[in-house]
Amino acid sequence: MLQSKLFTKTKREAPKDEEATNARLLIRAGFVDKVMAGVYTFLPLGWRVIKKIENIIREEMEAVGGQEILMPTLQPKIHWEKTGRWSAYDSLFRFKSHYSKIDYVLGPTHEEIVSPLLKKFVSSYKDLPRYVFQIQNKFRDEKRVKSGLLRTREFLMKDLYSFHTDEKDLDRYYEKVKKAYFRVFERVGLGSRTCLTFASGGTFSKYSHEFQTLTSAGEDIIYLCEKCRVAVNKEIIKEQNSCPECGNKKLKEEKAIEVGNIFKLKNRFSAAFNLKYKDKNGKERDVQMGCYGIGLNRLMGTIVEVFHDGKGIIWPESVAPFAIHLLKISAKGGSASGGKNNAAKIYNNLQKAGVEILYDDREAVSPGEKFADSDLIGIPWRAVVSEKTGNKIELKKRSETKTKLVSEKELLEILKQ
Repeated sequence: MLQSKLFTKTKREAPKDEEATNARLLIRAGFVDKVMAGVYTFLPLGWRVIKKIENIIREEMEAVGGQEILMPTLQPKIHWEKTGRWSAYDSLFRFKSHYSKIDYVLGPTHEEIVSPLLKKFVSSYKDLPRYVFQIQNKFRDEKRVKSGLLRTREFLMKDLYSFHTDEKDLDRYYEKVKKAYFRVFERVGLGSRTCLTFASGGTFSKYSHEFQTLTSAGEDIIYLCEKCRVAVNKEIIKEQNSCPECGNKKLKEEKAIEVGNIFKLKNRFSAAFNLKYKDKNGKERDVQMGCYGIGLNRLMGTIVEVFHDGKGIIWPESVAPFAIHLLKISAKGGSASGGKNNAAKIYNNLQKAGVEILYDDREAVSPGEKFADSDLIGIPWRAVVSEKTGNKIELKKRSETKTKLVSEKELLEILKQ
C-alpha cells in the first residue's frame, strides 16, 4: 500500500469529545471515524485490523467444531415475546415498519433467531451436538456510551451457540470453548493479561464466565486470585470473598476490560421455542444450549489501551494492519536512492515476497512528520531508506528504541521469522 494513495490521513489533535485513549489514538491515526456517539466507521487501516482479529477468532471457533452462519440483524417482535425479552431487555432498539406495521428489533444478540432455526434441523439425539457461530453487527441502545470502542451502540460481535442432549455434554464443550478463548487472547497479544472471571449466571446457572484483560483503563473492578489467576467480579465478591477455584481469600482488586463472556443457557431458550429432541427411548427432551461471545470492536479497543505509548499505538504483529512501515526520506526534496536498496525497489521486492507493507512515498512531507506518523500508526517494524543509510536499511521495532542497519536480504529474513 502506498501511503500517498491511502484513503485517510493522520490528525494532529484528537477529538475533544473523546476521553478514551483507544478512541483518541484510533481516530488520530486514521483507523476509525466517529459518526456519532457510540457509532464508528472503520477506515482501511482499522478494517485491516478488524479482519485480522476476525480471522483469528474464526480459526479458533472452527477448531472447536463451529460452523459459520450469518443471521439477520432485523428480528421480529414475536420471537422476543416468546422469550419474555421484548419488554425486559432494557437496551433493545425497537421500531415499527411504516408499510407492514410489524414490530421489529435490531438484534443485540441472536438466541431468539438461532433457537427456532435449529428446531428445523434437530429432531433426534443423533442430530446433536451442533455448534454454529457468526460474526456480524449488533445493536444495543446503551443509556450512556463511553470508553471509545469499548462501549458502543453498534458493534461487531462473534457469537457461538452450542446445542446438546444433556448438561454433561454442555459442560464438556463449555470447557473446550474456554481453552479456545484463551488461545484467541494469546494470539491477539493479550494472553498474559487476560484472566477467567467468575460472574453470576443469573437464571441460567450458578456461574457464567467473563474474560477480563487487566489494564488501568478498565471500566470493571475484579478481584484476582494470584495463586490460580482466576478472578471474581463485584456480583460474586458480595456473595463469597474467596476464589471459587482454590478457596484463597486473599484476592487483589484490579481494573479490567471484559473482552469475552460465556454462558450455559441450558433450556432457557430451547423451552421457549419448543426446541426438543427424542432420546434413545423415544422420549422428548429439551435441547441444552450454550452461548459464547467476543466483541471485535471492544477487543480492538482493548489492544490499543494495553499497547500504546506517548507517541501512538504499538500493534502486536498478529493484528497489525501491516508488518512493516517503509519510509523514504529524501534530502531537500530529492530522491533517496541508496544504490540498489532504493525505497521503491525494496517496496516492490517485499510485496512480491508476500510481506504486508505500507510504503510512505509522500514527497511533500518532512522527515519529522513521517516519523511521527509512523509512531502514531504503530506498525510493528519501521524501515528507513535515505542517503545516510547508503546501501543499507535502518530498521527499528516500534516497541523498542534501538535501530540497526540491515541489508534487504536480512530484512526479509527478519520479517519472515
